[in-house]
Amino acid sequence: MAKKSKGNRIQVILECTEHKASGMPGTSRYITTKNRKNTTERLELKKYNPVLKKVTVHKEIK
Repeated sequence: MAKKSKGNRIQVILECTEHKASGMPGTSRYITTKNRKNTTERLELKKYNPVLKKVTVHKEIK
């Protein structure tokens, strides 16, 4: 039987940077996937934050 390879696609969590800095309760997090071979650095995407009610920068957390 063939051995399954680990694969290059991994799941990452994105967390809002503005919400974290504001000190408001709660967090805005999104789960997405990235190709670890093509994107070695941490992801940084603009996503909607429902608590702040605007689009903010979300960065990948560990």
